[in-house]
Amino acid sequence: MSSIKIAVSACLLGQPVRFNGGHKASKLCLEVLAPYFEFVPVCPEMAIGLGTPREPIRLVGNPEAPRALGVKDAELDVTQPLTEYGQKMAQQLQDISGYILMQKSPSCGMERVKLYQDNGHPLGSAPGIYAHAFSRARPELPIEEDGRLNDPVLLENFLVRVFTHAQWRELCAQGLTYQGILAFHARCKFQLLAHNPPQYKQLGRLLADIGRYPAEDIGPRYFAQLMQALKKPATRGTHSNSLQHLSGYLKDHLEASDRQEIHQLIHQYRQGHTPLVVPLTLIKHHLRKHPEAYLAAQSYLQPYPETLNLRHAI
Repeated sequence: MSSIKIAVSACLLGQPVRFNGGHKASKLCLEVLAPYFEFVPVCPEMAIGLGTPREPIRLVGNPEAPRALGVKDAELDVTQPLTEYGQKMAQQLQDISGYILMQKSPSCGMERVKLYQDNGHPLGSAPGIYAHAFSRARPELPIEEDGRLNDPVLLENFLVRVFTHAQWRELCAQGLTYQGILAFHARCKFQLLAHNPPQYKQLGRLLADIGRYPAEDIGPRYFAQLMQALKKPATRGTHSNSLQHLSGYLKDHLEASDRQEIHQLIHQYRQGHTPLVVPLTLIKHHLRKHPEAYLAAQSYLQPYPETLNLRHAI
């Protein structure tokens, strides 16, 4: 694949763009993910002209329609500029396949950003103004906060979606066809079973009538539902379901002892006694000895570069 671009809050990349002239350099971004992606730094507060150091802002008012106001000077209202910049960047950053945002930021926080009453007392929480505008305009795009990505399950889920998004972009660049969409869906089967089995069936029903619609119409509909389905993190139970399905393709090639070993490792994984990489590695070993083109194409077997080692932690 060509280089995959991810937008990242500029402070997470070590750029001194925070209100106090500092940064929030992310070890995850700079050390773990940097070799695999091309980062696009974005700081909406700098972009709308606030500068640094600057008057800090906070969310104030109605949780359904908060305002971004100056902490010391409530006359400073940057709600509209941040909203418009979010909408603008959602259209401009068409070549990205993911976005990592700064948590708890009144501009960039995805959720749970502290909200205040007009009298300065805490009221609850709301999403950051820029992040809310951007995500509403790009619901199919994988978006996460840096803090949440410390959870191995959420990190793995985010990267599955990022690489799936990038693969879909490449398919679209080649021109959408019925054959291409169906092949893409076929490759995603076990990934979908691991994340959202009911949505796998629903997407199958959508594509059953694929010939009734132009490919350029049904393709985006399919992809929007696919990304929504993958947004649900896989569990040990749903991963085990995918592993059992995979092993079923091997039953006619393996001796009883080999089949028993696979099922035992899947059970140990389901019970939380071993990481996902253990049963999966054994299944992949047998698949190399007994190749099957349909299984070899499955994104679930390697949804992202193996060197990320994500399945050692889930």
